[in-house]
Amino acid sequence: MHIHILGICGTFMGGLALLAREMGFHVSGSDRNVYPPMSTQLEAQAIQLHHYDPTNLDTNPDLVIVGNALSRGNLELEAVLDRGMPYTSGPQWLAETILRDRWVLGVAGTHGKTTTASMLAWILEATGKSPGYLIGGIPQNFGRSACLGNAPFFVVEADEYDTAFFDKRSKFIHYRPRTAILNNLEFDHADIFPDLAAIQTQFHHLIRTVPGNGRIIAAAGDANLAQVLDRGCWTPVEHFGLVENSGWHARLLAEDGSRFQVYRGKESIAPVDWPLSGRHNVSNALAAVAAAHHAGIDPSTAAAALNRFESVKRRLELRGEVAGVSVYDDFAHHPTAIATTLQGLRARIRNQRLFAILEPRSNTMRLGVHSHTLASSFSTADMAFVYAPPDLGWNAETLTAEHPALKVFHNLDDLLDALLKLARPGDHWLFMSNGGFGDIHSRALRALENLPD
Repeated sequence: MHIHILGICGTFMGGLALLAREMGFHVSGSDRNVYPPMSTQLEAQAIQLHHYDPTNLDTNPDLVIVGNALSRGNLELEAVLDRGMPYTSGPQWLAETILRDRWVLGVAGTHGKTTTASMLAWILEATGKSPGYLIGGIPQNFGRSACLGNAPFFVVEADEYDTAFFDKRSKFIHYRPRTAILNNLEFDHADIFPDLAAIQTQFHHLIRTVPGNGRIIAAAGDANLAQVLDRGCWTPVEHFGLVENSGWHARLLAEDGSRFQVYRGKESIAPVDWPLSGRHNVSNALAAVAAAHHAGIDPSTAAAALNRFESVKRRLELRGEVAGVSVYDDFAHHPTAIATTLQGLRARIRNQRLFAILEPRSNTMRLGVHSHTLASSFSTADMAFVYAPPDLGWNAETLTAEHPALKVFHNLDDLLDALLKLARPGDHWLFMSNGGFGDIHSRALRALENLPD
């Protein structure tokens, strides 16, 4: 069977391609923007990648899977419709083809889905369960974003973004998890949701699909999630958080979150000593341990597995150190995620200089929805740099009035030149974008190599 995927280089659709390939299907796909790490893992699996063009369909694939990034007007999508070719959405194909007979562990929330899902999949793997998984990033313990695994467990990053141009429900509605993690809930995806209440409605639809003998693992103290649960819940709920007595909680043994003790209620479970940092990652770990416990994993065993967790590509990933300057790549694209990522790195590097460099690339960022809170998210950085391309939908210069050490650039070369003029040993440069950012990380490392002594 030949499956052709439109939008194949998205993190979710690329994962589907790997699953379909593992099932023995012939897989090809089209996209507009192709960049690592997704492009490289697809090419490694000998999956054919094309730019959008109706001629890609001349091989008459048996099924076309349409990504949610595509809308009417895309020439290849229009050809699918004009030719009457069979098509479906990615979440529907996943649900009908793979998840139907699996114990699904879904990880939802505005922030931390990828990292938490990766932690959970690793705990199950490290304890011999060989889970399937589909994650919106590449966990470094696995080296790939998706795997069929063995029954019964399947971990899926449960995204609230819409399903497809013909199905405007959130993706996670299709998954019917038995174990559901609700990490947090804030307003995002302003291109498809008019307000927070609309997202809360989708989250309540998700809660309605969790069976009575399942489990919901919800963040303690999140008022937006509490409102969702108050609408009605038919499943036992366990809470997690950094606040003592919040159900599953932790006591930090190191300020940067690199060591902590896991508790369940008043019961001390086990310590975790790992290479990650940040309070947000401690919270993610608690959610993963709690979810694994519902799947039958002893909490102390789960905590021990986290000692060997290696994080996810593009999550505070150290790309290199040249001339004493450490260059990081991170996926953060929401003010809360930016702030927590910077706080975690600040706790680790203490008084060394920290430069935050952002590409506001997400649809919500480009619309300017978060412009009023963006400047304050850089508070722990010594300097902040924002790349504002000509087609940005708002005036980024307004940020400079709120942050005295923030600079706006409209050209990547100028931004890089400014960084290089300031560079000195011991600096940390954190580049943040949910896209390729013009491969500025590699360019920065090369430029640092050529700096005069």
